[in-house]
Amino acid sequence: MKYFLAIIGGGPAGYTAAEKASKAGKDVILFEQNALGGTCLNVGCIPTKSLLYGAKQYYNATHAQKYGVTAENVAFDFAAMQKRKTIVVRKLVAGIKQRLNNEHCTLVNGFAKVESRTDESVTIECNGESYEAENLMICTGSTNFVPPIPGIKENEHVWDSTDALAATELPKSIIIVGGGVIGMEFATLYHELGVPVTVIEALPSILPNLDPEVVAVLAEKYKKAGINILTSTKVEEVQSDDVQCTKVKANGEWYEAEKVLVSVGRRANLNGLEALSDIELNRGAIVIDDFCKTNLPNVYACGDVTGKIMLAHVASRQAEVAIGRMLKQIPLQRIAYNAIPSVVYTNPEIASVGITETQAAEMNIEVEVNKLPMTFSGRFMAENEGETGLCKVITDAKNHSILGVHLIGNPCSEFIAAASFAVRMGYTTAEFQQVVFPHPTVSEILHEAI
Repeated sequence: MKYFLAIIGGGPAGYTAAEKASKAGKDVILFEQNALGGTCLNVGCIPTKSLLYGAKQYYNATHAQKYGVTAENVAFDFAAMQKRKTIVVRKLVAGIKQRLNNEHCTLVNGFAKVESRTDESVTIECNGESYEAENLMICTGSTNFVPPIPGIKENEHVWDSTDALAATELPKSIIIVGGGVIGMEFATLYHELGVPVTVIEALPSILPNLDPEVVAVLAEKYKKAGINILTSTKVEEVQSDDVQCTKVKANGEWYEAEKVLVSVGRRANLNGLEALSDIELNRGAIVIDDFCKTNLPNVYACGDVTGKIMLAHVASRQAEVAIGRMLKQIPLQRIAYNAIPSVVYTNPEIASVGITETQAAEMNIEVEVNKLPMTFSGRFMAENEGETGLCKVITDAKNHSILGVHLIGNPCSEFIAAASFAVRMGYTTAEFQQVVFPHPTVSEILHEAI
């Protein structure tokens, strides 16, 4: 049988593409080496958020007195948190399988490798069998990057994010190498469960890709809370001489903890694609056009492997656009990368979309900046005792279109989509001010600031 589409990788891009194409009546075969859902569902977004939510419940209980609530003998069961996390993941994986349960979709569990390709077909080998398809979609995702630091490789006391999520017990103390999104979310988790945390970041700031003013609010709170944050600090060596003591040398100083978590980014996974020697790459990632097509006529790529923006919702959207192109759906849609929302699930949360002030200056765009503390929202005041937060809006100084929105304060992740919509549609401040927000909600801060 010759399939219309072969997909390698069953993460958000892969399963979204399989569902869209098969429901359109096209025969699809999807290869996944591990579990459906990819990194995000199995060892990333969902399990991390499940544990973070448990930690937040414990944190809120131990700080309930500021809301007039007294709780005694508050405790947590990390094993129970892990069990719940596993149940959540299993249910969601089962849900994906159900969505792909139709006569046009074939699932194959195993490592898939491209055997050959012509402009008319692609041949895939998996589990000793060969499969042929007219088109190929590469959704192989990414893997944790291991920096060339002496003492890191093959060290049982050094974790990546997958190791940390699989741990059955909390470490007595931890050093986190990398103050990006993954690093700061794990810092939040461990800190709220009472684990001493040190974050070491080589750049001058944690979360370096986000708005500096927003990040400063989080950094100040976390330092006051007792998280040791070291910036402009380069890790030089790791030593594990004792079962409960691992030493990290950074900028000539030694720091000690039971475990070290390395979270310094991810790299595109190109395993199994060696036969596509003529596919165009840029910095180790597959180059795609506006419709996720590679330089090879019948080969598409979506998700982390493209090196665009390594977020699950970006991967899903890329898959939708790619399938739309394959099926020649009109109008053909492009991805609005300028309007991709992102969230950091710290406490408080950070959410953003569009450009920052710094990026606007680099692009020679004259902008106006409006800022308000989140306390201008009555709902925020009622539910976030002792917090200030920040809402920052970047607008074009000439036409007053909304170019970026940057927020810190709970629960900004739940309404950043409204700002994303404004950026995506090119709303001016006058147009956005006509939108009515329900009262009282924290989302009203967008209306107030814009």
